[in-house]
Amino acid sequence: MSDLVERYRPLFYPRGIVIPGVSTHPGKFGFAALHNLLCHGFTGELFPVNRDGSTVLDRSTFRDITAIPAGRADLAFICTPAAANLDVLRACAQIGVRAAFVVSGGYAEAGADGAAAEHELARVAKELGILLAGPNGQGLISTGAQMCAQIVPPYPPPGRISAVSQSGNILSSFMNYGELTGVGFSKGISAGNAAAVGIADYLEYFAADPDTTVGLAYLEGVRDGRDLVQRATAFTRRKPLVVLKGGTTGFGQRAASSHTGALASDERVFDGVARQAGMRRTATVEEAYEVAATFATQPLPRGKRVVVLTAAGGWGVLCADACVRAGLDLIQLPEDLRAKIDSVLPARWSRNNPVDMAGGETRETIPELLDCIAGHDGVDAVIYLGLGIQAAQAHVLKSSPFYPGHGIDRIAEFHERQDRRYAEAATAASARHNKPVLCATELVYTDRAYGNSAPLAVAATGRICYPSAHRAVNALAHLCAYAAFRRAHEVD
Repeated sequence: MSDLVERYRPLFYPRGIVIPGVSTHPGKFGFAALHNLLCHGFTGELFPVNRDGSTVLDRSTFRDITAIPAGRADLAFICTPAAANLDVLRACAQIGVRAAFVVSGGYAEAGADGAAAEHELARVAKELGILLAGPNGQGLISTGAQMCAQIVPPYPPPGRISAVSQSGNILSSFMNYGELTGVGFSKGISAGNAAAVGIADYLEYFAADPDTTVGLAYLEGVRDGRDLVQRATAFTRRKPLVVLKGGTTGFGQRAASSHTGALASDERVFDGVARQAGMRRTATVEEAYEVAATFATQPLPRGKRVVVLTAAGGWGVLCADACVRAGLDLIQLPEDLRAKIDSVLPARWSRNNPVDMAGGETRETIPELLDCIAGHDGVDAVIYLGLGIQAAQAHVLKSSPFYPGHGIDRIAEFHERQDRRYAEAATAASARHNKPVLCATELVYTDRAYGNSAPLAVAATGRICYPSAHRAVNALAHLCAYAAFRRAHEVD
């Protein structure tokens, strides 16, 4: 284990957690923190601290931190007011705590006096040898330790994304998408005011962390631009890094200053250095999450030669436009691939790219086409559109007053089974040929009532089902751009 990974181990994989400021009131941060740690099954020991020694959530509490046996806890999750926190840190150090997350606000975001208090908090933590996260943050999660040390609810499934955010609510948004799609996180932390440990520090750790495949960062201001660029550049030589930047307008910059006390950076300068460092910059929360989830679950393409397979013409037309605008190469079908498709589809298929099946698919057609297209040497990636149509018809049939008679039950079951097979075939073709195969259908969102088997099957394979061709194209374009960046810098 490297020194860097070991330094952050108490923060993300603690053996025990002290929680100063635990409250009996279910609306208080200290109550929520203990509740969330208990509910998500933290694997280590918990030491709640309440000044009255009250029982909270059927747990006895400690009146005094120094009464906790030394060496049993190495992380403190501090929910006490700012004025108490220096003494809390000193008491935690006496029992062997090596990392602390400070939830409390009232520091640099509150003005000059708060900034002075924050400076003193960081100084004391450094003097005590405590890794200080926050203050003014909502918490952190580490799925490898089943740790939800947060004052808010999102706790995503385990995965390979690790996120750091200057906004706790943006971090929650990322993790809510993880809960929705099933593509999960390894770690997530709200950096808060980042008095001692900042965005660049967390990224450096994520780059070394063996449980992280892709980094995801939301930031509003940059205090040391040169340092961020250097460490982000080192990161992107090893792993993809997806960035969402807030405070890109005058109004946004003023809001960022009052939010975390961060100093805004010049938008054009940041855009340039992000591109130079190989960061994948995104514009919205949903785009940032989708791109990170795509990096976490799809292989990198060798190039940008794309074939679109579609069950209907209109989707293919819009997808073709999106591919061109994104700079992807919508290739002319090679003759041998065209001949293969000829042998599978009736003569009315589009005979071009997008491959419009024009309703000519039979039971085995789509799995066979996905495999032969993805397996062709002249193709780097596949986008598959039209998933879920048969399952949607199955829902109509099963809602009918004639169901289950007249053979409707059998055909409905067949339709649902076929769409599951198509989703599984897309993932299988991607894995077999080590190429991205992205599935898109609006039914992933428009069908929340009955559970269309197609997007559910995509999720069951551990991948994102994109709600539109445009979003699939955008995610693929990020994959292609990062793959090109690695080739340009001769990174294996």
